[in-house]
Amino acid sequence: MRAAELERRYRRLLAVHPWEHRRVYEEEMVAVLLAGARPGQTRPGLRDTVDLVGAGLRARLRVGARGFTEPAWADAAAVTGVLVALVLCAAAGRNLLDHLLVDPSLPPPMRGVAPDLVDWLRVAGWAAVAVTALAGLPRVAAALAWAGVAGWVVLVGPGVDDQPTYVVDTLPQFALAVVAAAALSVPAPTRRALAVLGSRRLAALVAGPAAALALLELNRVTSPLFHVLDGPTSYQSFYGLEARSELVIWLYVAGLAAAALAVVVAVATLAAPVRRRIAVLLAPVAALALVIDSALAGWSVSTMHLGHTIPLVPAQWAMLVLVPPVTFLAGMLLVRRREETLRMVALGRAADRERPAG
Repeated sequence: MRAAELERRYRRLLAVHPWEHRRVYEEEMVAVLLAGARPGQTRPGLRDTVDLVGAGLRARLRVGARGFTEPAWADAAAVTGVLVALVLCAAAGRNLLDHLLVDPSLPPPMRGVAPDLVDWLRVAGWAAVAVTALAGLPRVAAALAWAGVAGWVVLVGPGVDDQPTYVVDTLPQFALAVVAAAALSVPAPTRRALAVLGSRRLAALVAGPAAALALLELNRVTSPLFHVLDGPTSYQSFYGLEARSELVIWLYVAGLAAAALAVVVAVATLAAPVRRRIAVLLAPVAALALVIDSALAGWSVSTMHLGHTIPLVPAQWAMLVLVPPVTFLAGMLLVRRREETLRMVALGRAADRERPAG
């Protein structure tokens, strides 16, 4: 009875090792561990526990690192790099147009100033990242993307002391830049993104952000005037969109939804292993944005209304730093578990078909 209990506990520790390793070596390892156990021992010793768990974690890390060389990861990284570069180019373009196009709803003293060199460089830089990635120059694209990451650190990062809300609000864009740079740094065949996407999907990925940018700027420059001389005016508002009638608001919403749907459909029609990995690569950004909008919402409002800077506590910084990598690792494990399950099901079905009837 004691030997059976000890064996069960050893097998529980061996579960840390990858399934492929356990399939080959588990029985041999259990036999060696039981042979070296003391008489009457019912629990693994501390040294055995540390050795087994440490070896299992190291083996999983090696397997995970090898997984990034799989074609599906290379394809997903190539597509993600282009997609994120296009999104960041559209975001930078909106900021540039906010300076170039006058908002008639604002009085002259409150209207934006002319764009500076950084505004132009952001648009040109992310456009160059997308173009070079599609043109088969992945190293150039990755270098430009990492330059964008460094630019955020140099220009925005120092504001953490006196403008923490601005820094935190731009963290999702910084995370997207890191994702694009890291994805484009993954070795992949030349022009792999174009080969995986095809012309129609690529057109959807380009048209989606461009259409969203055009709709948002059109709404801004046609916003209702609040200083008319003929008396009060009425308007409708919905998540930053403003118009004189509810119908116009819903037309804008429908247009933005169609732009987003075009991008989603383009990604969703890719091969299942590729789209799963694209979701894993983008999930950290979504998790970070969710944390900022929920867990830090009270801090942001208080900082804006109290008139002085409220510094983030170490626990809040730790949350912002740890949420993206933890989300990425969890996504990797889920994808791996899902595909292992599908592989085992396929093997079982193949064995059933080969088994003679009767």
